Amino acid sequence: MPLPDDVVIEPAGAADYEWCARVMASTDPWLTLGRDLAGCRVAVRRPGAELYLARRGEEPLGFILLHPTGALGSPYVASVAVAEGARGQGVGQRLLDFAEHRYAGARNIFLCVSDFNTDARRLYQRVGYEVVGELEDYVVAGRSEVLMRKRLA
Repeated sequence: MPLPDDVVIEPAGAADYEWCARVMASTDPWLTLGRDLAGCRVAVRRPGAELYLARRGEEPLGFILLHPTGALGSPYVASVAVAEGARGQGVGQRLLDFAEHRYAGARNIFLCVSDFNTDARRLYQRVGYEVVGELEDYVVAGRSEVLMRKRLA
């Protein structure tokens, strides 16, 4: 799938945080993990995190929440979400590419994906992330978070 060339990724502005929290709270994996809107508001404002928004014109399409040294001192993709109407258009891949370029000097980049989030896991594997571990019962009992890594250097 060709990546959309009309999508701009930029740091989130003050008004964007609420939009990101609402997208997060209304979709899986956060629904299954039991994160409500209040929890999502806290997540997108986590100290040390960097929040970036993908837009087409003025329309927000998705976001990525990054921690520069969040996993073993390496960059960590804490969350990626794409609005329902923008899914399947390459926005998620574009956000991941952005993160890799943002931290181009790093050796690795990590993320976790819920074991039931098969579409996201397929995307991550397609763009080069590999499973390096599984955290059973990490967020909720009976579910695992799958730790994935991509080598950047």
